[in-house]
Amino acid sequence: MNSDQKIIIIVDDDATALQMGRGVFSGSYRVYTCKSGALMFELLEKIIPNIILLDIEMPDASGYEVLTKLRASEKTAAIPVVLLTALTSEEAELKGFSMGVVDFISKPISAHRLLARVESHLLIESQRHELVNYSLNLEKMVDEKTKSVVELKNTLLKTMAELVEHRDAITGIHIDRTQQDLRVLLDAMKKHGVYADEISMYDEDLIVHSSALHDIGKIAIKEYILFKPGPLTEEEFEEMKKHAAHGEKIIMQIMQNTNDHDFLEHAKTFAISHHEKWDGTGYPHGLKGQDIPLLGRMMAIVDVYDALISDRSYKKALAHDEAVKMILEGSGTHFDPKLTELFIKISDKFEKKS
Repeated sequence: MNSDQKIIIIVDDDATALQMGRGVFSGSYRVYTCKSGALMFELLEKIIPNIILLDIEMPDASGYEVLTKLRASEKTAAIPVVLLTALTSEEAELKGFSMGVVDFISKPISAHRLLARVESHLLIESQRHELVNYSLNLEKMVDEKTKSVVELKNTLLKTMAELVEHRDAITGIHIDRTQQDLRVLLDAMKKHGVYADEISMYDEDLIVHSSALHDIGKIAIKEYILFKPGPLTEEEFEEMKKHAAHGEKIIMQIMQNTNDHDFLEHAKTFAISHHEKWDGTGYPHGLKGQDIPLLGRMMAIVDVYDALISDRSYKKALAHDEAVKMILEGSGTHFDPKLTELFIKISDKFEKKS
């Protein structure tokens, strides 16, 4: 067994689930399986894993009880935990996320998806440790080291965004294109003096990279909704709308584990406000006009524009001119009128990239 391999502990009273887990991860990782939380805690006296996959429904102690004990110990509090369960209720998922779990995977589990999700979390956790270490020593770093910190932040953001991509097939290219469009819009705002006082304080690269997490809350949305090959029902759409609040909560959880909050503050703003509307009919808080953060108002335009020009399971992509017309029609209702006017003025720059 390679001592350099990362360690995964799987806790489940179902022998079949444990066998599948060993099959998925053996070879690339050191895998330990336990039939109960009690056996896991005995194992934790000897080793500290890089991640724990924990079943919720176990006879001796539930996954939530095991998780509470894990979080109560300084030795095990920071170990990333993924909950595995056949439960499908929103309450069960939100309870897990409120207790600090990094993911919630429903049974029956796809081996391919399980491997992809766990690998993403292991990469994020590894980079988080590096980021914290860099932050603690930031004052001692020379300019080259400072540049490395910025690159590490960007890599962390990209990795987290790719984690969502494992759950939503459209997210990856959507993130790339909205980042490009956001930079075009921000450059035009500087050139034409739109909201000049506020954007003069922006670090453009930090803003653009942070926007990659605007849809991170989709990780908490049920998979059958994300992958549905057609329009959502009213009830399903209400569930999908919750991704904005989920995104804010997830980013706030990350902020508790790092000393550097600037780029995460921007990411949180994008996540919670990009579906608010100028006339107050958006979600999740129904903010109106300039009560909506400027970052959210900017993202609203580039987010909707990209959705309009993209194929979806329930619609065909619109032509650039049609999309621009719809954005214009939303001025003063959906979108900030000043930003809409600027978008129309520079729309040819979006067309060349679409």
